[in-house]
Amino acid sequence: MYIVYHDVGGTHSTVVAAAIHLNRLPMQEVPSRDEILNLPLFDKLEKKDIGRLMYHGTDEYGHFVYTISRKYQPQIVVNALMSVFDIADMDPKQILCVDTSPAVNNWMRLGGGSSRKFGLVSFGRPIVAYGTIKAYPKIAEIVKKTKLKIAP
Repeated sequence: MYIVYHDVGGTHSTVVAAAIHLNRLPMQEVPSRDEILNLPLFDKLEKKDIGRLMYHGTDEYGHFVYTISRKYQPQIVVNALMSVFDIADMDPKQILCVDTSPAVNNWMRLGGGSSRKFGLVSFGRPIVAYGTIKAYPKIAEIVKKTKLKIAP
């Protein structure tokens, strides 16, 4: 099965969700700011990466975990992914698209926009990290529900 965490930027809540899903970050406790900032793709994607599936790893059930930036058009991206499965004659039940944007808060929006959209990394990255720590329990809850859906 393919798990795709998606949101507007694809570089904050999705990357954290993928790390939690793959047991690289804890489910039950909030990690440190440095643990979040040290995730390979956290706050690192660029405009050229919008719409590109980013592979993060394989979970304990053998499912492939990806993230994607889909801007403000979630249904278009989800439909496109489902269409690819259809074209490849794969069962659409083998892909699960999970929207992490309900966990995103205003600190993440401000910091992420400053860092990624305006290139003010030294200003925005600490703010988005702070917002991510505040949003962490909600992101972990999204992952928990996802893992319950896909557990054998």
